[in-house]
Amino acid sequence: MSITVAIVAAGAMGSGVAQRLTENGVTVLTSLAGRSEASVKRAKAAGMRAVDDAQLMEAGLFLSIVPPGDARRLAERFRPLLAAASRKPVFVDCNAVSPPTMRGNAEVIAASGASFVAAGIIGPPPKPGSTNTKLYVSGPAAHEVMRLNEHGLIVRIVEGPLTAASALKMSYAGITKGFTALAAGMMLAATRDGSAEALKAELAESQPAMTQWLGRQIPAMYSKAYRWVAELDEIGGFVGEEFPEHAMLTAAARFYQRIAEDYDGKKDEVDILDAFVKPKG
Repeated sequence: MSITVAIVAAGAMGSGVAQRLTENGVTVLTSLAGRSEASVKRAKAAGMRAVDDAQLMEAGLFLSIVPPGDARRLAERFRPLLAAASRKPVFVDCNAVSPPTMRGNAEVIAASGASFVAAGIIGPPPKPGSTNTKLYVSGPAAHEVMRLNEHGLIVRIVEGPLTAASALKMSYAGITKGFTALAAGMMLAATRDGSAEALKAELAESQPAMTQWLGRQIPAMYSKAYRWVAELDEIGGFVGEEFPEHAMLTAAARFYQRIAEDYDGKKDEVDILDAFVKPKG
């Protein structure tokens, strides 16, 4: 059975999901209003069909895939169109936001009369043949998204309240991205105090799996750090200000802000991290 899905926006993740779907027979619509030339190129390469906002309402599913700080604005942008649509798509919020933020987004969409699904994506943008990207969904309408399992995606329902998938995403990302920030911070501290080579050797000897993982994770982090700032703030909010670990996660957000600025600038700290994790020679 043919299916039409709307995806906004055509960023790295949105276009990756779109390409997986188009390769499996799905018509994927998107809006390129105000988007960069890079987004236009990604959308074209992924087989997405650019239409105006109103035409996106022709889809059966509407996947919101934007940076966490843009999730509410996107919901508000499309609420009037959803309200006016005679056949409303199911709105699937796939963004890395905390359960309170997700509930607020759901309230925005509820005012339109459209069904809302809370979702969380775990893994990188899908690549041909890969199976390490999963879409977790929750809420009363979550079953509507399961049909995408027939079109190349891995979709799993998380039983529980509306925001169960959001809580899973926050928890998983808090571990992986929180640990990456901690490890990078310790590498920088060791370098400042002259013990970088000794730390590197000890990690390689006693923690080889961790060393290999960080060797992949840290260089891949630089270009994403700007997007992780809002995400780590959301994770801190998910934990709650009354718990001390809240400060640990919001500190990671500030760390990623610093790395993002360094990556766009002199790359002083990025070069130090590269020297630590990349093999010599």
